[in-house]
Amino acid sequence: MTDQLSPDEKFHLITRNLQEVLGEEKLKQVIQERELKVYWGTATTGKPHVAYFVPMCKIADFLKAGCEVTILFADLHAFLDNMKAPWELLELRVKYYEQVIKAMLESIGVPLDKLKFVKGTNFQLSREYTLDVYRLSSMVTEHDAKKAGAEVVKQVEHPMLSGLLYPGLQALDEEYLKVDAQFGGVDQRKIFTLAEKYLPSLGYAKRSHLMNPMVPGLTGAKMSSSEEESKIDLLDSAGDVKKKLKKAFCEPGNIQNNGVLSFVKYVVFPLRGEFRIKRDPKFGGDKIYSVFEEVEKDFAEESVHPGDLKASVEVALNQLLEPIRKKFESPELRKLTNTAYPDPSKTKGAGKGAKAAGGGEDEELAPSRVDIRVGKIISVEKHPDADSLYLEKIDVGEPEPRTVVSGLVAYVSQEDLQDRLVLVLCNLKPQKMRGIESQAMLLCASVEGEPRRVEPLDPPEGSLPGERVFVEGYETAKPDDRLNPKKKVWEKVQADLKISDACVAQWKDKQLMTQLGQITCKTLKGGNIS
Repeated sequence: MTDQLSPDEKFHLITRNLQEVLGEEKLKQVIQERELKVYWGTATTGKPHVAYFVPMCKIADFLKAGCEVTILFADLHAFLDNMKAPWELLELRVKYYEQVIKAMLESIGVPLDKLKFVKGTNFQLSREYTLDVYRLSSMVTEHDAKKAGAEVVKQVEHPMLSGLLYPGLQALDEEYLKVDAQFGGVDQRKIFTLAEKYLPSLGYAKRSHLMNPMVPGLTGAKMSSSEEESKIDLLDSAGDVKKKLKKAFCEPGNIQNNGVLSFVKYVVFPLRGEFRIKRDPKFGGDKIYSVFEEVEKDFAEESVHPGDLKASVEVALNQLLEPIRKKFESPELRKLTNTAYPDPSKTKGAGKGAKAAGGGEDEELAPSRVDIRVGKIISVEKHPDADSLYLEKIDVGEPEPRTVVSGLVAYVSQEDLQDRLVLVLCNLKPQKMRGIESQAMLLCASVEGEPRRVEPLDPPEGSLPGERVFVEGYETAKPDDRLNPKKKVWEKVQADLKISDACVAQWKDKQLMTQLGQITCKTLKGGNIS
């Protein structure tokens, strides 16, 4: 079939359903002369989920177009990205990814003999590659490295040097894998442009870049391995699939950020060429669509009900997942799954600190040791000796309000802070700031950049000053009276605090909550908390 395709037909297959292509003319030129060499890399961190079917479908397109395709299991990247994969688990994670990715490809009918699988550390630890890392690091500025990884590398208040190396290594992979193009999500665009900018400085060719759109998860935000509610795991049972789809965001007539519709567009149609909506005969019976735009149009006009759409996607999804589930029923793969992703409650140190209330975290890292409360700002006034600092009097449920010294007024107006409910860290050692003692810390979401953006965290509506904020699963454990600054408990807990893509505050993917519900911020998706 490939030999019968014209260069234009190959180009259409290679680029269909992509959000953006960089280096389009170079791509066309290569296709005119020979088969395109392309690679897709995946950092071996959290378990792959059903959104991985989107790149798998594009890999199927590449193969149909005659491309030479390499799949890179980026184990070193997984470690460099804020140690999302511990060094001792890297080898096991690679084996898990290889088995599950191959099972996915087999599920959609992709022949594995036409693919090349490569492990990152097989070439990234070589003398030549290491020298190129040093050469590149002498050219790339800290600003460019941080900017390139902003949407891919986990962002924390005090980033490790490893996270700054990540984008440069991904750029070098293009040269060492000897490809014409790299394929990835549009969230990697800044890494791709960094590669285009700096590889020629090393004497290497500039590659083309193919970018998939980011597929919404079940909550309407980006589907993520680290957000349980946003994803369907590849090994989820049919019952779990039904339960998660039932809760999925799928508002009648709303075609924006609709993860259920997106799955139909980017997986079902490329694989099947059609989609069957299953309906009760009294509502018109089943309907078969041959183009996605008709499904989208009918859903927007509310002639397709969300319940019918979900039920139909459930059928299609289970057809894809069933062969993967069966493959992973083997004792060997069950053991691999459990060792690559060990249950935290069964690892060393379980029962300390949170004492079963929090799932076996090491005592020093138990988030229950941190005393976070809902506070109400009573007054805001300028610091007498510092132009950039203000004094907030905050009611935290004690007889007297606490004085907090912060620079929040640089981001939120004084008027907007008055009488506002906020989150306050209450058991740090008081610190003098320009002569005035700050008796607590005001917790905010932030996103680094130019300019830096900061927002106060929002407790649930109806919260009262003094209400305790806890991490989901740690409701009953009591905080320390005062954190010992030498132990750096807050710093260790803070490193795993973040804002999810649904603007929910989390610690290690567990929600921050009060008895009334979850802690949120308004707009800073993926931000840090400090």
